[in-house]
Amino acid sequence: MEATSLPADATARAVVRHLTATLAYRAAKVLRDAPPAFAQASFGDSTRKPVLIVAHMADLMAWAITLTRGEYVWKAEGSGDWFAEVARFFDNMAALDRELASSGADVSIIEKLIQGPLADALTHVGQLAMLRGMAGVPVRPELRARTDRRRTCRPGSGAAGTRVRRRRQRAVTGNSGRAGLTPSRSPVPSPSD
Repeated sequence: MEATSLPADATARAVVRHLTATLAYRAAKVLRDAPPAFAQASFGDSTRKPVLIVAHMADLMAWAITLTRGEYVWKAEGSGDWFAEVARFFDNMAALDRELASSGADVSIIEKLIQGPLADALTHVGQLAMLRGMAGVPVRPELRARTDRRRTCRPGSGAAGTRVRRRRQRAVTGNSGRAGLTPSRSPVPSPSD
């Protein structure tokens, strides 16, 4: 396959910002209403626990921010705290979007962003969705063709930013946002069960 190059212009920047918003939406959907025991659930010796996957996703977004600044800095950080890692991931997503929106962002790295941290994070969102299904708490499906594309959020900006903050809060607190309703499924068994 012949290599192609994306132009480093406003259109390419808009596409990457849209991809970032899509990642935020999909991640919020997978992380929302996860039972407390899911974070530390074990699915085998060769599979990372969900909290470590989310920590890695937060690291990926931190790396993406350094790429937009013309640097290449990878730091594996994180903890075993689900709420802290979910918050760190969404905070880094919002910071990445701000960097992409700024006129100082190095747009020549757009291909690196897409092929590196953004593609990797999307893969991990799918992995978390699969693990939730294996744990007996699947993510509610939706028909993508019927999703209102105008409601796709841009992390941290205006009304769309408010939606991201609400999704982040629901993902962090496990609150579905519906008064009086709580997830009806039983929690994931702990690894010691």
